[in-house]
Amino acid sequence: MSIERPDYMGFELDPPPNLRQKERLFGGILGLAVGDALGVPVEFQSRELLRRNPVTGMQGYGTYKQPPGTWSDDTSLMLCLVDSLAHTQIVTDVKPLRWQPNYPDIMQRFLLWFDKAEYTAHDEVFDVGIATRHALQRYRKGADPIECGGTSEQDNGNGSLMRILPLAFYLRSFCEWDLSKAKKSFDIIHNVSSLTHAHQRSRIACGLYLSIAKNLESYEDTKLAIKVGLESAKPWYAENYAKELKHYARIFDSDFADLPEEKIRSSGYVVDTLEAALWCLLNTDNYKDCVLKAVNLGEDTDTVAAVAGGLAGIYYGVEDIPEEWLKQLARREYIEKLCEDFCRSVGR
Repeated sequence: MSIERPDYMGFELDPPPNLRQKERLFGGILGLAVGDALGVPVEFQSRELLRRNPVTGMQGYGTYKQPPGTWSDDTSLMLCLVDSLAHTQIVTDVKPLRWQPNYPDIMQRFLLWFDKAEYTAHDEVFDVGIATRHALQRYRKGADPIECGGTSEQDNGNGSLMRILPLAFYLRSFCEWDLSKAKKSFDIIHNVSSLTHAHQRSRIACGLYLSIAKNLESYEDTKLAIKVGLESAKPWYAENYAKELKHYARIFDSDFADLPEEKIRSSGYVVDTLEAALWCLLNTDNYKDCVLKAVNLGEDTDTVAAVAGGLAGIYYGVEDIPEEWLKQLARREYIEKLCEDFCRSVGR
């Protein structure tokens, strides 16, 4: 995983991040993909069924009849974002440099996935979310990218949360990352969510998730990192999205980690997904146990494990992901190449 110093879009980049930062980036991206792949074969299975026959490693030919190591739309859309952020940032201010994601480019990459099966594990698109499908249809008809996402109560699936993780590394490099003060960071997070999911509840989930992801790089204790991440973002949301923030009250409780499993829901509802992922991270001490706990909660197994796996990958690093799982991961070299490109772009 060596990195050269390239000339990028006319700008000579500064040296790449240190090995630890690179390990976290690879850990986050690959950790999300591996969690996704673990969950794909058993998506929609009940918790009761998985208790009797728990997932213990990579398997295949389940719900979607895919071989072991196959990832779903969760990873595909995340890789679309990685590729766009790595190659198409737009300079908006010169002194100092300020970079905005290229929202039309991200949507075009989503369409390449949806229409031509690019960014997929085996040249096949499956498990497309309804809200994402509708957003792409709006974009195809000429809607502005950040106005494509649904805004109704029913548009609060986990389809933007599952792909938002790369922004944690982007914001770390290009924007002020004190979320209690940085409106610019919130604007970027919410815009990227709004490409497919524009309701305030979905935006909040993305903001809280990324604030936690950022703090997992800074604290040795997961409970403290999550607490600091949540408390850093809370003031802004309390001031601007107060009515919606109440839906996330449980994760702010000091005893959230102590909730019994039967109190944790693992559906495709964005609040459930974020809660389940954080609960799994809080109740394990390594990547493997975290994602297996997430998968074996049942229901939306691939996305809950992807969201949990992204955080666990950042915290524990890529070296903690079982090598046997990485060997089985579809198109691993392709994902690692995108990680290399992304690492170069954010390592300035």
